[in-house]
Amino acid sequence: MSECPVIVWLRQDLRLADNDALAAAAARRVPVIPVYIWAPEEEDRWAPGTASRWWLSRSLARLDRSLRRLGSRLVLRSGPSLEALRDLVRSTGARALFWNRRYEPAAVARDAAVARTLETEGLEVRTFNSSLLFEPGSILNGSGGPYRVFTPFWNACLARMDLAKPAPAPRRLRAPASWPRASKLERLPIESRTSRTRGFETFWEPGEEGAEAELQRFLAAAMEAYPGGRDRPGERATSRLSPHLHFGEIGPRRVARQVGSAVLESPAARAVPGEAFVRQIGWREFAYHLLHHFPESPERPLDASFDRIRWSSDEKALRAWQEGRTGFPMVDAGMRELLATGWMHNRVRMIVASFLVKDLLIPWQAGAAWFWDTLVDADLANNTLGWQWTAGCGADAAPFVRVFNPALQGRRFDPDGEYVRRFVPELSRLPAGRIHQPRSNGGRSQALPGMEEGYGYPEPIVDHADSRRRALEAYRRARSSRRADA
Repeated sequence: MSECPVIVWLRQDLRLADNDALAAAAARRVPVIPVYIWAPEEEDRWAPGTASRWWLSRSLARLDRSLRRLGSRLVLRSGPSLEALRDLVRSTGARALFWNRRYEPAAVARDAAVARTLETEGLEVRTFNSSLLFEPGSILNGSGGPYRVFTPFWNACLARMDLAKPAPAPRRLRAPASWPRASKLERLPIESRTSRTRGFETFWEPGEEGAEAELQRFLAAAMEAYPGGRDRPGERATSRLSPHLHFGEIGPRRVARQVGSAVLESPAARAVPGEAFVRQIGWREFAYHLLHHFPESPERPLDASFDRIRWSSDEKALRAWQEGRTGFPMVDAGMRELLATGWMHNRVRMIVASFLVKDLLIPWQAGAAWFWDTLVDADLANNTLGWQWTAGCGADAAPFVRVFNPALQGRRFDPDGEYVRRFVPELSRLPAGRIHQPRSNGGRSQALPGMEEGYGYPEPIVDHADSRRRALEAYRRARSSRRADA
């Protein structure tokens, strides 16, 4: 009995170090069977999108390679998850199943059902937290309810912060006497065969080694400038760790200890450069806190008055936004960066989201769905928080009346036009003073010398001032209607 294998069910924890479930299994000194089960149908409406599937297939390949260096391997199966795990238990004689918890509503329900069933059948099931600093339901306000404002939530987290040193990667994993049947990665329908992801390899190195390299680059070259540089999309001043964190190729404890140990150990030290970055880890915690307490939020606004806004269903405008053809250079640069790299700078995410919701009056859910399919870091909690925050309908959100002016945002955060030139090449020869409003000249629309011929950069699809007035009026009517019904 003591030699019976332990199955480690890997999901969004595709790493060897700082992996509590894997470390606990290795500590038993029995054979360990790492398994990944491809079961997108169990994710409700939030199966991995195109860009996420590109990343996932490469991350799994790299994890298998790392496991083989330890004398192990990654067993790949197709779902349903319960049946795949039952089959593994039968074929290996395993008596224990370990996994690190997930917190998306569909995954929580699925995991609870799996645990109940397998425990009833005599299997030991143990679960761990390796993806967050705190369990989502563990940080509550003085009334015992969820926080809806970030700063007091994060202060409560800091007051309880006690980061244990992350467990190192196992040096060796015992293999079973014989490995169970497994699928080949290339035979699982994970990666969507599409031209949209062509070229992603230029920008990313999925996997645990890639995550560590990105962290070390940030520490060496960007952290000192992060507080001032993080809002400049033309500079590489952010960590770019978001996809690695989502897929669990690196954990927040590792990042927080490395970047912000001084911040976490002493309130007096919170002015150090790492404070601003560790605070972003806090926003990730806040996103999962909100998803836990408001599981309907990926589809429904927390502010119910937003359901009363008369939203547009202009498919042509939505496509122009998706393809980066709005005629607003900062918006178009962001959307083209997304299509080219599977990622977008956070400041620009706010600009393009504000434009979709407020300039085009297209509901935030349409933007969230597009991001879900096109982002390599598509994360249900973070994606939901970001869209509800910018739309003005979420917890601690920017008010709806805060409507970003794309030209002003461009001049402020891309003053030299470097970012726009990189992703909107038809404007590459325009001077910095005109690149964010290339056709504006005293109210008259014109093409300026320096706009590359043949690209046909579009006219603005809306007048920002007019669309802002329209959005505020729609919001006013929705709020008035809500008060009248109260």
